[in-house]
Amino acid sequence: MALYRLLDVLPAFAGDERVTRCFTLVPGSDFGADALSAIEETGARTVPWDEARSRTYDLVVAASPKGDLGQLRGPHVLLPHGAGFNKTLRYEGSADSASGLDPVYLSRSEGSAPIALHALAHPDQLARLTTVAPQAARRAKVVGDPTLERVLASRAHRDRYRDALGTGPRTLVALASTWGPESLIRRRPGLPARLATQLPYDEYQLALVVHPNEWSRLGAFELRQRLEPALAAGMLLPRPRDEWASTLVAADALVTDHGSAALYYAAVGDRPVVAGCRGGDELLPGSPMDVLLGGVPELGAAEDLPKVLRAYRPGRASDAADAAFTHRHDALRRLRDEFYALLDLAPPTLPAPAATPLPLPAAPRRTPSAFDVHVEFREGGGVVIARHPAGTGTPGHHLAVEHGAASEQLARSAGLLYRRQLPRSPGTAGLNWTFDGWARQVLSDSPGCRTAATVLATGRCLLHVRGHDRSYVLETGPVAENGRLARVDPAAAVSAAHAWLTRTGPTATSDTEVSLTCVVGERAFPVRLRPATDGEAQQEV
Repeated sequence: MALYRLLDVLPAFAGDERVTRCFTLVPGSDFGADALSAIEETGARTVPWDEARSRTYDLVVAASPKGDLGQLRGPHVLLPHGAGFNKTLRYEGSADSASGLDPVYLSRSEGSAPIALHALAHPDQLARLTTVAPQAARRAKVVGDPTLERVLASRAHRDRYRDALGTGPRTLVALASTWGPESLIRRRPGLPARLATQLPYDEYQLALVVHPNEWSRLGAFELRQRLEPALAAGMLLPRPRDEWASTLVAADALVTDHGSAALYYAAVGDRPVVAGCRGGDELLPGSPMDVLLGGVPELGAAEDLPKVLRAYRPGRASDAADAAFTHRHDALRRLRDEFYALLDLAPPTLPAPAATPLPLPAAPRRTPSAFDVHVEFREGGGVVIARHPAGTGTPGHHLAVEHGAASEQLARSAGLLYRRQLPRSPGTAGLNWTFDGWARQVLSDSPGCRTAATVLATGRCLLHVRGHDRSYVLETGPVAENGRLARVDPAAAVSAAHAWLTRTGPTATSDTEVSLTCVVGERAFPVRLRPATDGEAQQEV
């Protein structure tokens, strides 16, 4: 959405009481209602269109040349709408012209306000503009991309973004979908749910970045309803303002269409990019996105994603980003200089403000309440675990269900029922279970269940297996890798212990500690299992 591009450049005027900012909406946009709502969320002042075109302004800044923009009196600055000019829209403007470089929209009729500056992000864009619209090119300058500057300024916050998303040691795969009939979610509407259910939950996290125009076209409620199977399986849906970019900074891999979000991702670092679809006749040959999509592997079946990610070869993404961006770290300063020159004002004496890092993503997170758990036993106590949301694939070794969170039907079918200890307010009245009391009640109420377990707030777990005389304490250890410590979800480790205990029987642990290994993907997490003391079994949960 053009509004978000404007919000990224307005810090150029920060701290200057001589400049008053206001917004108006050019009539004719299919997405106008959501734009007005987004402006209201910022607390900015808006001016009705009829009033806006009756006044004269010292500067008019726009991120799209379309509509009756020329009716606004004052020098105009035109910003790029996205990362480069990669797309043509056959149903509007000139045939085969890049959206944003179309001479139909860049030429102004007599009496319309002229474009004083066309700000571009790369010299190749200026060369293209010179070819298609020489008059407009005379007022164009290469200044860089302020949105990219914000993205690059946020790289140091990557770990914080991943913590906010709950990624942990998983591989975060972002899906990027532009808008229109050739977008990923229109061409492959079932792909998000397929990936969310086919990829092992403890190895991969999925996030879908949807273009603001699609949010506006469908509405947030309708979009979430269409994506419900994927969201229920744990997929994240970042909101269109800022969160899309912080999610891309956090991501380990990207599945994309021909939308420009992929170029911002590619500029952050040379991480794997996969083509989910290639844009059809909207993608312009020779554009940076064409360079990117032409050099990366393509995703066929969803379950092939791990193999396709391994097929990515470094260099492809960074080459495309180099073709889209220049002046990567001083775009805002350059724009400020241009703005103040057009205003005929001396810039403030303070240095130009640095690009503002992106905020923490706050997209709602949902954890599946039931898993089909696939198990493989290895010699020496290794238990390989792969959890998938229940009912989305073939049944596994057992069904693990979160007690009190899943449906009664799933709970009745569970081989393992577990709960996560909730924090309690100190000093309040309560009537709470001991672990032993809760476990025996659960096993009594659920005759088909073999194991009841509680994940304590400390990360330790208590579990009781039907037919065993004593409860057990389970503790998991981290895996060290490249100076970091990776930890497994304790509920996954409980599934490993459940599988091992129900296979070996009640004499396997006797009164000593047993060492197991919970294998998730390529990581082998140490697990210690021992009989619980009477005090541990009777602790409040």
